[in-house]
Amino acid sequence: MKRNLFAALGLTLVTTTATAAPFAYVANEKSGTISIIDTATDVLVGTINSGGKPRGQAVSLDGTTLYASESNGLLVIDIANRTVSSKIDLGDSPEGVGISADGKWVAVAVEMTNSAALIDTTTGKPVYSVKTQGQNPEHAEFSPDGKWLYVSAEEADQVDIVDLAQRKQVASVKVAKRPRGIGFLPDSSAAYVACEFDSKVFAIDVVKQTVIAEIKAGTFSNGVTVAPDGKRVYVSNGKDATVSVIDTATNTVIATIEVGKRPWNMAITPDGTKLYVANGRDGTVSVIDTIGNRKLKDIAVGEAPWGVVIR
Repeated sequence: MKRNLFAALGLTLVTTTATAAPFAYVANEKSGTISIIDTATDVLVGTINSGGKPRGQAVSLDGTTLYASESNGLLVIDIANRTVSSKIDLGDSPEGVGISADGKWVAVAVEMTNSAALIDTTTGKPVYSVKTQGQNPEHAEFSPDGKWLYVSAEEADQVDIVDLAQRKQVASVKVAKRPRGIGFLPDSSAAYVACEFDSKVFAIDVVKQTVIAEIKAGTFSNGVTVAPDGKRVYVSNGKDATVSVIDTATNTVIATIEVGKRPWNMAITPDGTKLYVANGRDGTVSVIDTIGNRKLKDIAVGEAPWGVVIR
């Protein structure tokens, strides 16, 4: 059966062929659903009922398992069957979810405990938790080299740095009020952090653990996504309904793209050609052509989409 027939029937085809486009998964917090978009056609091809209020997400490296945070735990979802296979208890209000480059670990920022929980993907069990200085952690992102976990928090003006070998916070880097999204360059040399209240993006030298650039973005900058080649960083601006495009060679904004209302967290395709932006107040996902820096279309999803993940 051909792939376009699967799309027409609204079925998800899991494939490992190099030519097949990946799927985008959109967590709709108020609907309690996860929308599935075929990035080849930009058509909604399915919906997963989560039974909760999904927020942060990550997908296993083999594309079979989706991890989604919800009110008091982490949902483990079988993508092929579109069902929740288990739930990992993490305490109240887990938010951002990250997965290590080797796929062995999932990290979840847990607000109420001011910590990052680390889950072994092989056993599906929490192994340890790291307390962080920032109050109400929101995002937890692994550096691609597997050495660091950066954690942002709503009630903070710094990014907390966890040494994964030592399993503890070893440093923090002062940025500005309410740091949100975090994105690393592919070589782990720098991390970009959006700070909502100051509407700025801070570039951090990972080795020196110091700020090397402050970049003015749009109003209430929050989500951060890095292009696969590391040449561009994309930042969603909540109040402006735009996405800023940053050239990492100069650390300057080179383009601004209009999207839907209250853009939040985003994801980019592995080939770097399309960016998918969750618009929290519109119930849509905007698709951006990253070559031409222009919006291609808006796709209706569920209510209050929190973010997108692509595998």
